[in-house]
Amino acid sequence: MSLEVVLLFVDIAVDALGAAREEIDALNVYPVPDGDTGTNMYLTVSAARDAVREATGGDPGADLGEALAAFSRGALLGARGNSGVILSEMMRAIARRLARSTPEERNAEVLAQALRLASDAAYAAVGTPVEGTILSVARAAAEAAEVTTEEPGARTRDVFTDAAEAARAALARTPGQLQALADAGVVDAGGRGLSVVLDAAETALTGRRPEPVLPRIGRHAIPVTTPTTGSGHPPGADLTPGGPSYEVMYLLDTDAEQVPALRERLAGLGDSLVVVGDERLWNVHVHVDDVGAAIEAGIEAGRPHRIRVTHFHDQVTQQAAQEREAARPREGRCVVVVSAGPGLTALFGEAGAVVVEGGPGRRPSTGDLLGAITGCGAQEVVVLPNDGDSVRAAQVAASTATQDTGVRVAVIPTQAQVQGLAALAVHEPGRGFDADVLEMTATARHARHGAVTVAARQAMTMAGPCEPGDALGVVAGDFAVVGSALADVATEVLERLVVGGGELVTIVSGADDPEGALAEHCTAWLAEHHPYVDAVVYDGGQERYPLLLAVE
Repeated sequence: MSLEVVLLFVDIAVDALGAAREEIDALNVYPVPDGDTGTNMYLTVSAARDAVREATGGDPGADLGEALAAFSRGALLGARGNSGVILSEMMRAIARRLARSTPEERNAEVLAQALRLASDAAYAAVGTPVEGTILSVARAAAEAAEVTTEEPGARTRDVFTDAAEAARAALARTPGQLQALADAGVVDAGGRGLSVVLDAAETALTGRRPEPVLPRIGRHAIPVTTPTTGSGHPPGADLTPGGPSYEVMYLLDTDAEQVPALRERLAGLGDSLVVVGDERLWNVHVHVDDVGAAIEAGIEAGRPHRIRVTHFHDQVTQQAAQEREAARPREGRCVVVVSAGPGLTALFGEAGAVVVEGGPGRRPSTGDLLGAITGCGAQEVVVLPNDGDSVRAAQVAASTATQDTGVRVAVIPTQAQVQGLAALAVHEPGRGFDADVLEMTATARHARHGAVTVAARQAMTMAGPCEPGDALGVVAGDFAVVGSALADVATEVLERLVVGGGELVTIVSGADDPEGALAEHCTAWLAEHHPYVDAVVYDGGQERYPLLLAVE
């Protein structure tokens, strides 16, 4: 299996889960009927896809080992919900097995081994395995793959074709294994999501798109949607009779030796326990009544972060509110902007934009952007991510918003905060949507941008090696200047930006230039060397970058 196939697979899997997301959400009755399994699996695979795309730049000639490592980490960090965490562990197991093999060894037998390891990893991750779930579907796929390798001349494509077919058959059997599914007349939502992913793998290897088989109980077809609300459950329904009321998730930095005790502690607090990861980073998921005890268990084991707590009753209420919001008439146009600092937030807000907090080290999630897009109440939305690594999350959020609510969304791929400022300055709600987007896009693209920062570690840059504490100049997203003084590097960056011509320089001072000394130095330098160029200075308050610069 080549990197080209991996890149094709992740794209097909994300698209397929996106198309099946609402159907899978509606099937979600076990372990808690909170109607988000499809969304969680979609966001999990999207995060893995974004990570591998970022690591490779979409180049099929990139290193496969590095791509698989990025894929694994992206899946772990982006895993959402019970089924999303289990799916991430399965994908990571497959990636690890492929990474340990040479190109010549990536044959049918190795892929079958990878699927078996994925199934075993899924069972091992769950505190109390239950048949009739994603686990049963995973095991059936692994068993079918192993049988395929016993046939003479078995090919890799045969492994996934047979595994996907076995998964569909196992999915149809889930209502007979789990009473909650039989009572609701549906198949398992997590198993359906896994079946979609395996179908995507088959498509990537064969070009065929398998038709999903409509499962049946006896003579009666099992519906893939339910006749209630979009979540599959009436607003205000009691989701957890006799069960825990909260879902707790967090990432945990700890040694592997601490995990068994953590599992034991969490198992005594609730159910739906899943802990996955390796080395120092773990993803923890559990349903509990005592949220504080679940978090304290993590603190005792290591350092929990990115803590998410969901109250199931509130979740259903929120889903109902979102459905009402989707049905509410929308009007007007809104701009959603990612801001990297409090001063920038104020600037964007004064211009009428809806602001999502972000910046290096705290980039917004797809969910954050989706909430801003759907919550602004506009029929037309323009999104300015202002960061290259946030563009893909914005595009996924835009696609999801359009699918869910019909809102028209355009993502302008701004790479820097100053490009967002430039684009927002020419925004005109009175223009037609396409014309407004075109003008904002052109303005952002023509804004040459740079920045200055301080090196945190030893590294090799386009301008040569740097040491911790060196001043670094950024031009168009690349480290182009290395020096000892921030002021000298700032003027060098300015010279490179201005030499191509321009009428206006925008200077945004950061948290590390609280008195504006660097900004003042730059304006004085401009007045001396380029007196016909105007300059405007803002206090952005962004971290890590004492100055952001742009020339228009």
